[in-house]
Amino acid sequence: MSSSTTVRTARRRTLRVAAAALIATAGLTLTACSGSDTGGTKAAATSQAATSGTDMGMAAAESKAGVTAKKSSPVRTQPLPDGSKAQISKLGEQHYRVKIINRGAVLATLEANGKDTGLDANGMYVVLTIDGQVHAWMGDEHQGPGTFKLAGGWTAKVTKVGELHYRAQIIGRDGVVGTLDANQHDTGGVANGVYIVLSAGGVISSHL
Repeated sequence: MSSSTTVRTARRRTLRVAAAALIATAGLTLTACSGSDTGGTKAAATSQAATSGTDMGMAAAESKAGVTAKKSSPVRTQPLPDGSKAQISKLGEQHYRVKIINRGAVLATLEANGKDTGLDANGMYVVLTIDGQVHAWMGDEHQGPGTFKLAGGWTAKVTKVGELHYRAQIIGRDGVVGTLDANQHDTGGVANGVYIVLSAGGVISSHL
């Protein structure tokens, strides 16, 4: 999946849209999607758009634009804990898009196409699932490297792999059940009902 961010001035916030793939084992689902981030200094960035991970005449382009606009009509809105709101649109089967809006300005766009996507928005963590559910929370973060307790009884072992590259092993009673890999980009996923975001700066947060 891919995600894209557009920063506006409304609250002088810049958001990080993130993503990476997660390994699913032992009945635990961990998925994520791609986006963009610059680590400690957050900046506006654009990644793959509505095609969500697939690289792609004028008349044909206009026709596609019309179809996309129709498909992406908002299906609902949802308030977020920082006072902004999520505008959720269905684009297809297991394909949803969310625009995070504050005072009329679009602060970020998340798109889940076959994989969940996650966002670290300066202390507000957002996960969009492939069935169009948005889960957002604030706080409960830990700064890696290190081993940290997560919601739902999970443990995360966060290691630094390189510059703006952190990895978190998600550990249960039977050992490692999944891995989050944030390489230049944040990543987010769902582990049996527990929502997790790992940033490229090594911050990990979870919520049940």
